[in-house]
Amino acid sequence: MNEATLRFVRQHADDDVRQLALRGSKDPEVDLTAALEQIQGRQTALRKLPSWAACEGLHYPPHLSMEQCSSEQSARYKAAVLQAWLTAASSSSQPVASAESLFVDLTGGFGVDFSFLARGFKQAVYVERQSHLCQLARHNFQHLGLAEARVEEADAAEFLQQLSHAAAIFLDPARRDAQGSRTYGIADCTPDVLTLRDELLDKADVVLLKLSPMLDWRKTVADLGADCVREVHIVSVGGECKELLVLLSRQGSGLKLFCVNDEEVLEMPADDQVQPTALEGFSAVPGVLDGSTPHTMTSEASTPNTMMPEASTPNTMTPEAFAYLYEPNASVMKAGCFRFLSQRFGVVQVAPNSHLFLSQQPVAQFPGRSFRIVATTSMNKKELKQALAGIRQANITIRNFPLSVAQLRQRLKLADGGSHYLFATTWADGSHRLLICER
Repeated sequence: MNEATLRFVRQHADDDVRQLALRGSKDPEVDLTAALEQIQGRQTALRKLPSWAACEGLHYPPHLSMEQCSSEQSARYKAAVLQAWLTAASSSSQPVASAESLFVDLTGGFGVDFSFLARGFKQAVYVERQSHLCQLARHNFQHLGLAEARVEEADAAEFLQQLSHAAAIFLDPARRDAQGSRTYGIADCTPDVLTLRDELLDKADVVLLKLSPMLDWRKTVADLGADCVREVHIVSVGGECKELLVLLSRQGSGLKLFCVNDEEVLEMPADDQVQPTALEGFSAVPGVLDGSTPHTMTSEASTPNTMMPEASTPNTMTPEAFAYLYEPNASVMKAGCFRFLSQRFGVVQVAPNSHLFLSQQPVAQFPGRSFRIVATTSMNKKELKQALAGIRQANITIRNFPLSVAQLRQRLKLADGGSHYLFATTWADGSHRLLICER
């Protein structure tokens, strides 16, 4: 960009891009398209990549690339996962390369993940087959304090063949086919990690994969091979499942499953059979945004509710016996280890397919949203009228229920929003129930 365009970008950094596009620029030297792209890119970075937005001189890609790139929060988490594995491996009896060894990102893209992952290593190589992204990376790495990083314009598979050894390799396979259509299966992405798996494990002590959140994590483990999958991380940001991280290594044994939602990390047994002790399983990561090491909560707040008899279920207790309702977060829902939640937090499921949990006493640190139950009712018109008296609007959630949210809202004649939360679900005995709650 020429100086006139850069000046325009600085002058209008916080302005509305759509209004700028309509007004244009009186200076014929200004490349308006490029300027608007940079202004919009930085504004997106303020939301997704605050440390990048605070760095002067960075260049941003088109809007779609900015929306699809990793957030700073998830990039920092990936860096913490990789360093935690290498640290644990180096402290064990198994030999592992030191943090001064080589890190390789075979699918560099915009370079967000690379910029955070590479900082734990003395040598780092960014590999990308698209020339314009390599040019962008070379420019941005200079401003991000990664001037020593090597940028290689190359095909991932071809570069891997030439690689001798690395401490860690990262891949985020492109989820688009030759026609540009969206793909989700591992074998349908580029590069095909299933084909490269053995070579990746031969060339690196640890391999970290970023895959589509649409994938079933159990099938993913089976496809990649349970003999080399060591960790699976289901990552959600702001209540939305964003990515599936899979850590591969020939070192170590067993499989660990982590459900991540913003700054909460819940470690769950991969087989959903283990009965953990009172303080096992739940970790809070208040420092995940600054890359600090996760620590296990040991406060009384993290202990399970012991007021509920272990054998109690909604089959043996009436709805009115419960005072609190819990909705698991997106990552826990994706994991599907609901038996573990009951055992760990002392809560009971509404029904096997309803995925809502209940307790008689409040449970702190539950991985999801917590509510106080104000009233419960059947779908009987008289009961509904009495239970909903005075309520004109509510936030409605459907779990294992025959009506959609729109259909139920129309039947109940309730506007959206307000302080009440209505959960429509099917009880264990097959009856349809509404639980009226407050946060």
